Amino acid sequence: MKLVVIEPLGVKQTSLDEIIESRFADKIETTFYNTKATSDEELIERGKDADIIIVANQPLNSNVINGFKKLKMLSIAFTGTDHVDLKTCQDNNVIVCNSAGYSTASVADLVFGLLICFYRNIISCNKFVREGKTKDGLVGFELEGKKFGIIGTGAIGLKVAQIAKAFDCEVYAYSRTKKDIAGITYTDLDTLLSTCDIISLHVPLTESTNNLINKDKLDLMKKEAVLINTARGPIVNSNDLSEALKNKKIRAALIDVFDKEPPLKVDNILLNTPNIIATPHIGFASKESLEKRAVIVFDNVKNWLEGKPQNLVK
Repeated sequence: MKLVVIEPLGVKQTSLDEIIESRFADKIETTFYNTKATSDEELIERGKDADIIIVANQPLNSNVINGFKKLKMLSIAFTGTDHVDLKTCQDNNVIVCNSAGYSTASVADLVFGLLICFYRNIISCNKFVREGKTKDGLVGFELEGKKFGIIGTGAIGLKVAQIAKAFDCEVYAYSRTKKDIAGITYTDLDTLLSTCDIISLHVPLTESTNNLINKDKLDLMKKEAVLINTARGPIVNSNDLSEALKNKKIRAALIDVFDKEPPLKVDNILLNTPNIIATPHIGFASKESLEKRAVIVFDNVKNWLEGKPQNLVK
Protein backbone atom coordinates (compact mmCIF):
# COMPACT_ATOMS: atom_id res chain seq x y z
CA MET A 1 0.00 0.00 0.00
CA LYS A 2 1.52 3.31 -1.10
CA LEU A 3 0.67 6.65 0.54
CA VAL A 4 1.76 9.97 -1.00
CA VAL A 5 1.68 13.27 0.90
CA ILE A 6 1.45 15.33 -2.24
CA GLU A 7 2.29 18.74 -0.74
CA PRO A 8 3.68 20.16 2.53
CA LEU A 9 1.53 19.95 5.66
CA GLY A 10 3.33 22.68 7.60
CA VAL A 11 4.54 20.32 10.32
CA LYS A 12 8.08 19.16 11.11
CA GLN A 13 9.07 15.95 9.37
CA THR A 14 10.07 14.39 12.70
CA SER A 15 6.51 14.91 13.96
CA LEU A 16 5.04 13.35 10.81
CA ASP A 17 7.42 10.38 11.13
CA GLU A 18 6.28 9.82 14.71
CA ILE A 19 2.62 9.88 13.68
CA ILE A 20 3.23 7.37 10.88
CA GLU A 21 5.31 5.06 13.05
CA SER A 22 2.69 5.01 15.81
CA ARG A 23 -0.17 4.25 13.41
CA PHE A 24 1.25 2.16 10.59
CA ALA A 25 4.74 0.88 11.54
CA ASP A 26 5.92 -0.78 8.32
CA LYS A 27 2.47 -1.45 6.87
CA ILE A 28 2.55 1.32 4.28
CA GLU A 29 5.15 2.94 2.06
CA THR A 30 5.07 6.73 2.45
CA THR A 31 6.42 9.42 0.12
CA PHE A 32 6.52 13.09 1.08
CA TYR A 33 6.72 16.12 -1.22
CA ASN A 34 7.93 19.29 0.46
CA THR A 35 6.98 21.71 -2.31
CA LYS A 36 3.72 22.50 -4.07
CA ALA A 37 3.34 21.17 -7.59
CA THR A 38 3.25 23.84 -10.29
CA SER A 39 1.21 21.97 -12.90
CA ASP A 40 -1.37 19.23 -13.35
CA GLU A 41 1.29 17.08 -14.98
CA GLU A 42 3.53 17.35 -11.93
CA LEU A 43 0.65 16.42 -9.61
CA ILE A 44 -0.21 13.39 -11.73
CA GLU A 45 3.42 12.28 -11.75
CA ARG A 46 3.57 12.53 -7.95
CA GLY A 47 0.38 10.54 -7.40
CA LYS A 48 0.24 8.13 -10.33
CA ASP A 49 1.20 5.07 -8.24
CA ALA A 50 -0.49 6.07 -4.98
CA ASP A 51 -3.23 4.05 -3.32
CA ILE A 52 -3.74 6.86 -0.79
CA ILE A 53 -3.07 10.57 -1.21
CA ILE A 54 -2.97 13.29 1.42
CA VAL A 55 -3.54 16.79 0.05
CA ALA A 56 -3.99 20.20 1.70
CA ASN A 57 -5.26 23.04 -0.52
CA GLN A 58 -3.57 22.11 -3.80
CA PRO A 59 -6.40 22.05 -6.40
CA LEU A 60 -7.20 18.58 -7.74
CA ASN A 61 -9.34 18.86 -10.86
CA SER A 62 -10.92 16.07 -12.88
CA ASN A 63 -7.88 15.68 -15.11
CA VAL A 64 -5.56 15.23 -12.13
CA ILE A 65 -7.81 12.78 -10.29
CA ASN A 66 -8.25 10.70 -13.43
CA GLY A 67 -4.46 10.59 -13.65
CA PHE A 68 -4.26 8.92 -10.23
CA LYS A 69 -4.89 5.49 -11.71
CA LYS A 70 -4.49 3.50 -8.47
CA LEU A 71 -6.11 5.96 -6.07
CA LYS A 72 -8.52 4.44 -3.55
CA MET A 73 -8.57 6.98 -0.74
CA LEU A 74 -8.04 10.76 -0.55
CA SER A 75 -7.46 12.40 2.84
CA ILE A 76 -7.86 16.18 2.62
CA ALA A 77 -5.97 18.27 5.16
CA PHE A 78 -8.66 20.95 5.10
CA THR A 79 -12.26 21.35 6.21
CA GLY A 80 -13.41 22.76 2.87
CA THR A 81 -13.35 20.50 -0.19
CA ASP A 82 -14.25 22.94 -2.96
CA HIS A 83 -10.72 22.64 -4.43
CA VAL A 84 -11.24 18.94 -5.17
CA ASP A 85 -13.45 17.53 -7.95
CA LEU A 86 -15.60 15.34 -5.74
CA LYS A 87 -17.75 14.08 -8.61
CA THR A 88 -14.73 12.58 -10.36
CA CYS A 89 -13.68 11.01 -7.06
CA GLN A 90 -17.14 9.49 -6.76
CA ASP A 91 -17.09 8.30 -10.38
CA ASN A 92 -13.73 6.63 -9.70
CA ASN A 93 -14.90 5.06 -6.41
CA VAL A 94 -12.38 7.08 -4.41
CA ILE A 95 -13.18 7.49 -0.71
CA VAL A 96 -12.74 11.12 0.39
CA CYS A 97 -12.27 12.31 3.97
CA ASN A 98 -11.66 15.82 5.27
CA SER A 99 -10.18 17.26 8.46
CA ALA A 100 -13.20 18.91 10.05
CA GLY A 101 -12.51 20.54 13.38
CA TYR A 102 -8.77 21.10 13.26
CA SER A 103 -8.98 24.88 12.70
CA THR A 104 -12.02 25.79 14.79
CA ALA A 105 -10.03 27.65 17.45
CA SER A 106 -7.52 29.23 15.08
CA VAL A 107 -10.13 30.68 12.71
CA ALA A 108 -12.22 32.02 15.60
CA ASP A 109 -9.10 33.59 17.09
CA LEU A 110 -8.41 35.39 13.81
CA VAL A 111 -11.97 36.72 13.58
CA PHE A 112 -11.51 38.57 16.85
CA GLY A 113 -7.90 39.46 16.13
CA LEU A 114 -8.99 41.24 12.95
CA LEU A 115 -12.01 42.81 14.60
CA ILE A 116 -10.18 44.21 17.62
CA CYS A 117 -7.34 45.34 15.36
CA PHE A 118 -9.86 47.38 13.36
CA TYR A 119 -12.08 48.55 16.22
CA ARG A 120 -9.13 49.81 18.27
CA ASN A 121 -7.04 51.11 15.34
CA ILE A 122 -4.08 48.98 16.39
CA ILE A 123 -2.20 49.23 13.07
CA SER A 124 -2.44 53.03 13.08
CA CYS A 125 -1.70 53.20 16.83
CA ASN A 126 1.53 51.29 16.32
CA LYS A 127 2.51 53.66 13.50
CA PHE A 128 1.59 56.80 15.40
CA VAL A 129 3.40 55.98 18.62
CA ARG A 130 6.58 55.22 16.66
CA GLU A 131 6.26 58.62 14.99
CA GLY A 132 5.97 60.44 18.33
CA LYS A 133 2.26 61.12 17.91
CA THR A 134 -0.63 60.76 20.36
CA LYS A 135 -3.98 58.96 20.27
CA ASP A 136 -5.66 61.91 18.50
CA GLY A 137 -7.92 60.58 15.76
CA LEU A 138 -7.50 56.99 16.91
CA VAL A 139 -10.27 56.58 19.47
CA GLY A 140 -12.05 53.35 18.53
CA PHE A 141 -14.99 51.21 19.57
CA GLU A 142 -15.90 48.54 22.13
CA LEU A 143 -17.35 45.13 21.36
CA GLU A 144 -19.65 45.20 24.37
CA GLY A 145 -23.27 45.66 23.35
CA LYS A 146 -22.67 45.29 19.63
CA LYS A 147 -25.04 43.15 17.58
CA PHE A 148 -22.87 40.32 16.26
CA GLY A 149 -24.25 38.35 13.29
CA ILE A 150 -22.96 34.91 12.34
CA ILE A 151 -23.79 33.37 8.98
CA GLY A 152 -23.31 29.61 9.32
CA THR A 153 -23.33 27.94 12.74
CA GLY A 154 -21.16 24.91 12.24
CA ALA A 155 -18.27 24.31 14.63
CA ILE A 156 -16.41 27.52 13.76
CA GLY A 157 -19.52 29.68 13.74
CA LEU A 158 -20.52 28.40 17.17
CA LYS A 159 -17.01 29.01 18.52
CA VAL A 160 -17.22 32.59 17.25
CA ALA A 161 -20.63 32.92 18.92
CA GLN A 162 -19.20 31.68 22.21
CA ILE A 163 -16.44 34.29 22.13
CA ALA A 164 -18.82 37.05 21.03
CA LYS A 165 -21.04 36.28 24.02
CA ALA A 166 -17.99 36.51 26.29
CA PHE A 167 -17.49 40.06 24.97
CA ASP A 168 -21.14 40.78 25.91
CA CYS A 169 -22.30 41.09 22.32
CA GLU A 170 -25.88 40.37 21.26
CA VAL A 171 -25.48 37.31 19.02
CA TYR A 172 -27.67 36.68 15.97
CA ALA A 173 -27.35 33.80 13.54
CA TYR A 174 -28.52 32.62 10.15
CA SER A 175 -27.88 29.00 9.22
CA ARG A 176 -29.34 26.16 7.18
CA THR A 177 -29.86 24.27 10.44
CA LYS A 178 -31.13 26.16 13.49
CA LYS A 179 -29.84 25.10 16.91
CA ASP A 180 -31.37 25.73 20.29
CA ILE A 181 -28.47 27.47 22.02
CA ALA A 182 -28.84 29.98 24.83
CA GLY A 183 -27.75 33.45 23.86
CA ILE A 184 -28.11 33.00 20.08
CA THR A 185 -31.10 34.45 18.24
CA TYR A 186 -31.72 32.80 14.87
CA THR A 187 -33.25 34.93 12.15
CA ASP A 188 -33.48 35.14 8.37
CA LEU A 189 -30.50 36.39 6.36
CA ASP A 190 -31.93 39.79 5.40
CA THR A 191 -32.93 40.59 8.99
CA LEU A 192 -29.48 39.64 10.24
CA LEU A 193 -27.77 41.80 7.63
CA SER A 194 -29.94 44.84 8.39
CA THR A 195 -29.71 44.41 12.17
CA CYS A 196 -26.11 43.60 13.01
CA ASP A 197 -23.08 45.83 13.57
CA ILE A 198 -20.67 42.97 12.86
CA ILE A 199 -21.27 40.14 10.39
CA SER A 200 -18.96 37.12 10.25
CA LEU A 201 -19.16 34.48 7.51
CA HIS A 202 -18.75 30.78 8.35
CA VAL A 203 -20.41 28.82 5.55
CA PRO A 204 -18.74 26.45 3.06
CA LEU A 205 -18.46 27.44 -0.60
CA THR A 206 -21.29 25.71 -2.44
CA GLU A 207 -23.57 26.49 -5.34
CA SER A 208 -26.00 28.18 -2.97
CA THR A 209 -23.39 30.24 -1.08
CA ASN A 210 -21.37 31.39 -4.08
CA ASN A 211 -22.00 35.17 -4.42
CA LEU A 212 -24.17 35.03 -1.29
CA ILE A 213 -23.08 38.52 -0.24
CA ASN A 214 -23.65 40.72 -3.27
CA LYS A 215 -24.80 44.29 -3.92
CA ASP A 216 -28.38 43.61 -2.85
CA LYS A 217 -27.25 42.09 0.45
CA LEU A 218 -24.61 44.76 1.09
CA ASP A 219 -27.27 47.43 0.56
CA LEU A 220 -29.18 45.98 3.50
CA MET A 221 -26.29 46.46 5.92
CA LYS A 222 -25.84 49.36 8.31
CA LYS A 223 -23.39 52.10 7.34
CA GLU A 224 -21.37 51.32 10.49
CA ALA A 225 -21.36 47.57 9.82
CA VAL A 226 -18.17 45.52 9.59
CA LEU A 227 -18.05 42.42 7.38
CA ILE A 228 -15.63 39.61 8.26
CA ASN A 229 -14.83 36.81 5.81
CA THR A 230 -12.61 33.97 7.01
CA ALA A 231 -14.62 31.33 5.11
CA ARG A 232 -14.19 31.37 1.31
CA GLY A 233 -13.56 34.30 -1.02
CA PRO A 234 -16.29 33.74 -3.63
CA ILE A 235 -19.00 33.83 -0.96
CA VAL A 236 -18.63 37.61 -1.26
CA ASN A 237 -18.79 39.43 -4.60
CA SER A 238 -15.48 41.30 -4.61
CA ASN A 239 -16.57 44.02 -7.04
CA ASP A 240 -19.75 44.72 -5.10
CA LEU A 241 -17.86 44.82 -1.80
CA SER A 242 -15.30 47.22 -3.22
CA GLU A 243 -18.05 49.54 -4.43
CA ALA A 244 -19.86 49.40 -1.09
CA LEU A 245 -16.68 50.41 0.76
CA LYS A 246 -15.72 53.12 -1.70
CA ASN A 247 -19.21 54.60 -1.43
CA LYS A 248 -19.20 54.24 2.38
CA LYS A 249 -22.24 51.96 2.34
CA ILE A 250 -20.54 49.91 5.10
CA ARG A 251 -17.71 50.80 7.47
CA ALA A 252 -15.11 48.09 6.79
CA ALA A 253 -14.30 44.58 5.64
CA LEU A 254 -11.84 42.23 7.34
CA ILE A 255 -10.77 39.55 4.90
CA ASP A 256 -8.65 36.42 5.09
CA VAL A 257 -9.87 34.77 1.87
CA PHE A 258 -10.11 35.85 -1.74
CA ASP A 259 -11.37 34.62 -5.11
CA LYS A 260 -7.92 33.09 -5.59
CA GLU A 261 -5.34 31.83 -3.15
CA PRO A 262 -2.51 34.24 -2.26
CA PRO A 263 -0.08 35.42 -3.50
CA LEU A 264 -2.39 38.01 -5.03
CA LYS A 265 -1.59 40.43 -7.81
CA VAL A 266 -0.88 43.94 -6.59
CA ASP A 267 -3.83 45.27 -8.61
CA ASN A 268 -6.33 42.98 -6.84
CA ILE A 269 -9.47 45.06 -6.39
CA LEU A 270 -9.80 44.39 -2.67
CA LEU A 271 -6.20 45.29 -1.96
CA ASN A 272 -6.90 48.67 -3.55
CA THR A 273 -10.12 49.38 -1.67
CA PRO A 274 -10.28 51.59 1.45
CA ASN A 275 -11.18 50.30 4.91
CA ILE A 276 -10.06 46.73 4.37
CA ILE A 277 -7.73 44.78 6.61
CA ALA A 278 -6.47 41.74 4.72
CA THR A 279 -4.51 38.64 5.69
CA PRO A 280 -3.18 35.92 3.32
CA HIS A 281 -5.51 33.00 4.21
CA ILE A 282 -3.89 32.47 7.58
CA GLY A 283 -7.02 31.66 9.61
CA PHE A 284 -6.56 27.90 9.54
CA ALA A 285 -2.82 28.04 10.17
CA SER A 286 -1.54 28.13 13.71
CA LYS A 287 1.15 25.88 15.13
CA GLU A 288 -1.45 24.00 17.13
CA SER A 289 -4.02 23.69 14.34
CA LEU A 290 -1.49 22.33 11.83
CA GLU A 291 -0.41 19.70 14.35
CA LYS A 292 -4.07 18.75 14.96
CA ARG A 293 -4.58 18.56 11.20
CA ALA A 294 -1.64 16.21 10.70
CA VAL A 295 -3.05 13.84 13.29
CA ILE A 296 -6.51 13.90 11.72
CA VAL A 297 -5.39 13.24 8.13
CA PHE A 298 -3.34 10.21 9.14
CA ASP A 299 -6.06 8.98 11.48
CA ASN A 300 -8.41 9.20 8.49
CA VAL A 301 -6.09 6.82 6.65
CA LYS A 302 -5.72 4.50 9.63
CA ASN A 303 -9.47 4.25 10.18
CA TRP A 304 -10.12 3.66 6.49
CA LEU A 305 -7.55 0.85 6.40
CA GLU A 306 -9.31 -0.69 9.42
CA GLY A 307 -12.67 -0.49 7.68
CA LYS A 308 -13.97 2.29 9.94
CA PRO A 309 -13.71 5.44 7.81
CA GLN A 310 -14.22 8.78 9.55
CA ASN A 311 -14.83 12.34 8.33
CA LEU A 312 -16.38 11.03 5.12
CA VAL A 313 -17.21 13.69 2.52
CA LYS A 314 -20.49 12.94 0.79
